Amino acid sequence: MTIRLSILDQAPVPEGTLQSQALANSLDLARHAERFGYTRYWVAEHHAMYSHAISAPEILVTAIASATSTLRVGSGGVLLTHYSPFKVAETFRTLTALHPGRIDLGIGRSTGADEVETLALRPSPEAGRGPSIDAKVEQLRAHLAGSPAVDGARRAPLAVPLDAPAPDVWLLGSSPGSAVSAGRADIDYAFAHFINPGATRESIEAYHRLAPGRSPIVAITAVVADTEAEAARLYSAQRAVRNRLFRNDVRPIPEPDTALAELARYGDILENENFEWPRYFWGTPDRVGDRIRSLAASLDVEEIIVVTTVHDHQARVRSYELLAAEFALPAPTSSLQDVTR
Repeated sequence: MTIRLSILDQAPVPEGTLQSQALANSLDLARHAERFGYTRYWVAEHHAMYSHAISAPEILVTAIASATSTLRVGSGGVLLTHYSPFKVAETFRTLTALHPGRIDLGIGRSTGADEVETLALRPSPEAGRGPSIDAKVEQLRAHLAGSPAVDGARRAPLAVPLDAPAPDVWLLGSSPGSAVSAGRADIDYAFAHFINPGATRESIEAYHRLAPGRSPIVAITAVVADTEAEAARLYSAQRAVRNRLFRNDVRPIPEPDTALAELARYGDILENENFEWPRYFWGTPDRVGDRIRSLAASLDVEEIIVVTTVHDHQARVRSYELLAAEFALPAPTSSLQDVTR
């Protein structure tokens, strides 16, 4: 089967690097991703983290879409819990007007923030939680489908520009519950295997049953290098980051030597995991490629979106390049880079 590959970028911040440089790295990686033949490039949303730099994905989507010409670009995802569905509809309608046919609106169901930032993101301290996330998703879709028709003396809010097409809307999740919500709403769905690998099969199969005409995406973490030894060394950073999260430690991404020293000192919680597919895929291109093909064939999915967390930006670019070559991704016929040379 033909498998499409895409990229989920969390803008990892390497130790010793400014967060603003991590955003510049995202732009650089997106330009490479277009040349390598990736289908889409999504950017995440996190708040108050030293290890990840994206807090306003819609702004980075704008920059990446302007720096490329063939990639689909989108959010992976906007944390709708915090925001007005109407304002999100306006923002992404504007993006589709500027970049027709290239914008995805991925909606995240979590808060992506601690309690302090969650309170700070409210429009006022007195504001409550408001509608459920499923209700807000439906409000968002209604705003995107809205037309200028007037009903008597009243009318629904209109998300302008009215002539711009609605973006493709995706619901992101990491549980069977999110898969059921997406399937019942007949909305596209992306499952975060790297967050909850124990629920991958159940979630994807539930979505297939409820939305048989749609093809979900599975999001994985992968680290690819020319040799097993180099891949293992690079992968140590992801292992250390995972272990740090359980200690409420959100420092920048460590260098391999630092990561390996931490793992030797504290141990590695990943060693005790046993899932149908590993939480993280790492190794040479053929080894990682075989595992991705196995997952895709078993779950009947046509697209895998990959997040790679390593300390060295050039190693991250190389990881994506090797994976693209392994899957013989079709290079774009033209790109903005070709035009501007």
